Amino acid sequence: MLALLAALAGGVGVDWLFGDPPNKYHPVAWLGRLVGYRVHRLKGGAEKAKGAAFAVSLVIAVALAVHFLVFASTYIAGIVALAVASAIILKITIAVRGMERHANAIMSCLEAGDLAGARQNLSMIVRRRTDDLDEQHILSATIECVSESTVDGITGPIFYYSLFGPAGAFAYRAINTLDSMVGYKDDYFREIGWMSAMLDTAANYVPARITAFLMVASAKMLDADWKNSLSMLRRDHAKTFSPNAGYPIATMAGALRVRLEKIGHYALGDELEPASLVKCKAAISIMKLTTILFCMGVSAPMISILYLAGWWRLVFGIP
Repeated sequence: MLALLAALAGGVGVDWLFGDPPNKYHPVAWLGRLVGYRVHRLKGGAEKAKGAAFAVSLVIAVALAVHFLVFASTYIAGIVALAVASAIILKITIAVRGMERHANAIMSCLEAGDLAGARQNLSMIVRRRTDDLDEQHILSATIECVSESTVDGITGPIFYYSLFGPAGAFAYRAINTLDSMVGYKDDYFREIGWMSAMLDTAANYVPARITAFLMVASAKMLDADWKNSLSMLRRDHAKTFSPNAGYPIATMAGALRVRLEKIGHYALGDELEPASLVKCKAAISIMKLTTILFCMGVSAPMISILYLAGWWRLVFGIP
């Protein structure tokens, strides 16, 4: 148990301090390239079945490979190897510093009056078109991305790490990567990506809801509008197409007292105050504090309870 708790602190801490390596060295980027290589070969005949088989087999293969790596490391080198391997793998699956860097790059362009640069940087982290967005919608999209990424890039992998160890975290990241690349509703991807989208919806169901309530607590601790945060969570969480994304986005909109809008799709929160660079920075602060609360209030207790139940002895053969 102590090894997994130490790995939790180590993985999150290393990511917080140093962020992600370049894509050419990042296993999640390698996974994305594999998905990109295979997806176009799934076109033509029985696309739904082929897409489902590919998604499920990839997630299972990734989970088994990571579990074997960690189990073998523990068997060969003991409990310290378990802690080190787990910390490294968990760090690979989360992106606290990476999200902050993306948001800072957008904000830096806006501070310099460079709308084109802000749109370009934003296009790297959102699916929507950005080439015609004004400053308010750029800020809105940035805050939305910070909100949703708190689940996708931080609490989601930590949640499944807490249940299944490093293999769980990496399996979640594989699901998230599949959804981000093929989980679209257009004619090209609808059949291929339906299983990827379903897996992502199922995987995020619990983490999204826990994270939203921890965001309310973070808003209170940071002197944001926690009452409005809770109100917008209740009122607007179902307005997004995704059954999960609305939870963190609506909560963040309420905490910051802003309206977060994806043109033609949804608008969450009330425009009590305009979006601004200050609001973006506050969103990052809420993301970070939510991460800490999730680790301390959700992940650590889960790991401890499963230890007392004998789960980790079964998974890793450790006392």
